[in-house]
Amino acid sequence: MRRTLSGILFGLTIFVLAACEKSSAEILDKAKDISSAQALKEAIGDPDKVDKVGPVANWTYRTSDGEVTFTIVGDNVTVSTATSKD
Repeated sequence: MRRTLSGILFGLTIFVLAACEKSSAEILDKAKDISSAQALKEAIGDPDKVDKVGPVANWTYRTSDGEVTFTIVGDNVTVSTATSKD
């Protein structure tokens, strides 16, 4: 009985976490008029991955349907791209 209950709780937790993941369109929509790195972080949270070379950083967010990457130079958001899981 205890093992069954643990399995059910685990399954529900995974389901809830998967349902909370935003789509690429949602991320891009929230970031539409954002121009600073701080404002981007406040709007959509910390990135899942950061690649940085000098003053240029790529912030990547995993989404339910792929990834969205923002290129940041200094504190300015300059480019955003979305890639699908396919």
